[in-house]
Amino acid sequence: MDTRFLQSFIYVVETGSIAGAARRLDLTPASVAQRIKALEADVGSQLIVRAGRTVKPTLAGNRILQRAHTVLSEVRDLRSAASETNLPAGPLRLGATPTGLTHILPGVLKQWVQAHPHIEIYIEPAPTTVLYRRVLDGQLDAAVMVHPLFDLPKSCAWHGLRNEPLTLVTPADMRVRDPIKTLAAEPFIRYDRQVVGGKLADDYLRHHGVRPRVRFELDGIESIGRLVAEGLGISILPDWNVGGPPDMAIKRWTLPAPRLERQVGIVWTRANVRAQLAQALVNLAAPLFPARP
Repeated sequence: MDTRFLQSFIYVVETGSIAGAARRLDLTPASVAQRIKALEADVGSQLIVRAGRTVKPTLAGNRILQRAHTVLSEVRDLRSAASETNLPAGPLRLGATPTGLTHILPGVLKQWVQAHPHIEIYIEPAPTTVLYRRVLDGQLDAAVMVHPLFDLPKSCAWHGLRNEPLTLVTPADMRVRDPIKTLAAEPFIRYDRQVVGGKLADDYLRHHGVRPRVRFELDGIESIGRLVAEGLGISILPDWNVGGPPDMAIKRWTLPAPRLERQVGIVWTRANVRAQLAQALVNLAAPLFPARP
């Protein structure tokens, strides 16, 4: 059985179409359809069926879907284990939040290319909630993400890179004497309460008895920063600026205690065959983000 056919089947199910799978695989739809037919001939059952404008797995397809994931994972592990160096072979499948990808990974990846030029890294951007689930499922080897608001299982390893305290963000020309009064009076752009930073900001407002005049609510720290810069409101955000010049159109103000903060770091599973690669990445990242006293 050709494992490429299994991967094609998984992508067809995930995207809901042969064309979508073809785009992910950089193949023609006809090539993907041929792979699916060959896989169906091999297993002796129809695996997908058209349902309106989408494609769905049949009963047999649903039954083999998780096993297909398992087979591909085992094959990746086998190839990584068959290494003649002190590190497993790649690629390292690494997830990253948008801010982690923009502000943390560039310097780390530069170090990686110098230290391990022959080990490829596949990078998948996604929110923390998605990354965490994919690391636990074994679909990602490691992820740069925000620490959840609960303890990680013992099967996971964690290395914190930086703590980001919540800060009041306003247009640069706004003057703030009392942050709490400002939060109560000005139009507010709320950081999505479904993510860690937004939940912490909401807890902070509740602690101080502030009911903000919410104008927008969205995920995306830098997107909110741009809205603030346009004078559309103020916000409470983690202090995300890393290694770059501050945005001259906005200003950050220290919030009164209690100062809540989120922690950004790298998570991986200890039993993963490529755990050594994740640890090698941590070893390169740690000097770039020394722990604060």
